[in-house]
Amino acid sequence: MTRRTFVQQAAALASVAALPGAAGAQPAWPSRPIRWIVPFLPGTAPDMTVRAVAEPLSEILGQPVVIDNKAGAAGNIGAQQAARAQPDGYTWVYSATPMAGNMRMYKAPGYDVMSDFIHVSRLASSDVLLVVSAESGMRTTKDLIDRMRQQPGKLNYGSGGVGSPNHLGAELLLSVAGVQAVHVPYKGTVDAVNALIGRQLDFALPIFSVGLPHVASGRLTALAVAGPRRNAKLPDVPTLAEGGIEGVSLLSFGGLSVPARIPAPIVARINAAVREALQRPAVHARLTAGGGTPSWSSVEDYTQQVRAQIADTEKMMKLARLEPQ
Repeated sequence: MTRRTFVQQAAALASVAALPGAAGAQPAWPSRPIRWIVPFLPGTAPDMTVRAVAEPLSEILGQPVVIDNKAGAAGNIGAQQAARAQPDGYTWVYSATPMAGNMRMYKAPGYDVMSDFIHVSRLASSDVLLVVSAESGMRTTKDLIDRMRQQPGKLNYGSGGVGSPNHLGAELLLSVAGVQAVHVPYKGTVDAVNALIGRQLDFALPIFSVGLPHVASGRLTALAVAGPRRNAKLPDVPTLAEGGIEGVSLLSFGGLSVPARIPAPIVARINAAVREALQRPAVHARLTAGGGTPSWSSVEDYTQQVRAQIADTEKMMKLARLEPQ
């Protein structure tokens, strides 16, 4: 066999191997189950959001989407695992407001949210509620602000931990209103809300899905929605701006991200699947039940939202006089 003939035959064999269904060809994506890391505990708002979307995504993509809760270190443990995963499309991570904020809250979070991930799409956003105990006697934002002015530094509020979004949001509120209150951190927002119900706290700023059930049951009073507009689940509750506090607009978001360097066609496939899933009535109903808003986005839009959250976190940390941990 001449050298020329050998090269021609080798090229022909390579061409055949590259054809769909040929031996050695890469199987079409996805060809096996997908692992979706949720860096928070089961039963939390992020976990429930993912579970609402995972089942329809499994149907759309034709492969199981398996949820893997990896809680710890304010979401950093799960994010670290996702950042180190193979960029093959078979590992996803639920990315959200804390994941972006951790870029400023921690000196060494163990990943870079902008360079280690592709932010595929937002899934949903959620308003934040300003709530007090129903037994507090306060009914408006003005009532709370007036009480803090009458008793400077005497009232307290709870959050899901130092540097958590509801801690930083509360500090922004206090700064704009020109009042003071004592921060009491808890292991999670649910614990802080339970303490508020037990009258161990004076107010809190949970996301809608955490606060709404207790407002509906009459145990908490919602003073305001800390967003740009009223929420359809509580149409009679004004915004903070309507209550006299301008410049405080808090919105929690969550989405789907994947390790960087995943091929663009796979990213596009996931993004399209998310869009289709969020359009399903059953998914829409589950996500809106707690006051959230299903919210598909392009890769570019979601990436910009994550980047903006980093800047917002830095601003609020300065107001709270917090240094990176």
